[in-house]
Amino acid sequence: MSLTGASGSGKSTLLYLIGGLDRDFTGDIRVSGQSITGMDDKQLSELRSFRMSYVFQFYNLVANLTVEENILLPIELSGRKTKDYLDRLESLLELTGLTSKRKNYPSQLSGGQQQRCSIARAVLTEPQILLADEATGNLDRASGEEIMKLFKRLNEEKGITILQVTHSDECAAYGNRIVKLIDHRLEDVV
Repeated sequence: MSLTGASGSGKSTLLYLIGGLDRDFTGDIRVSGQSITGMDDKQLSELRSFRMSYVFQFYNLVANLTVEENILLPIELSGRKTKDYLDRLESLLELTGLTSKRKNYPSQLSGGQQQRCSIARAVLTEPQILLADEATGNLDRASGEEIMKLFKRLNEEKGITILQVTHSDECAAYGNRIVKLIDHRLEDVV
């Protein structure tokens, strides 16, 4: 799904609310049929670790870690065993075209390669939902198109629901559904 709207309309805020990163709201927010309203930090952390993930405009890679170390970082931080994820790592390196870059550091990658690394990191745990906030915003047109094709493959081949915030009509068109945020209300476009 693509979420569009004017700058300042609240698109990113809506993404942060859905992901439980912003807790300043009234009412109820349900993710995969489960209310996040009353969840404590531990429950929200578990939801974000196993059922949803994020890709931001800025790649948020750790400069002194290699591509594969960056991808495996959330596994290590959660206390899980990285060896249990090596098959998925290999598959994602191939899917994202980063197999030959696995030992490279972020400074040795193009912007598109860095974003593909952050996407691989985000989907390593096979989340149900991927929240993408202007994931192509720092990329040239060709790199942005590569990212959108990757999103489409992740949706079709891995069944990951992707909610992307974008200003780009071209990127929005990759969505199966386009909604626009107008005056704090969602309106279907397609």
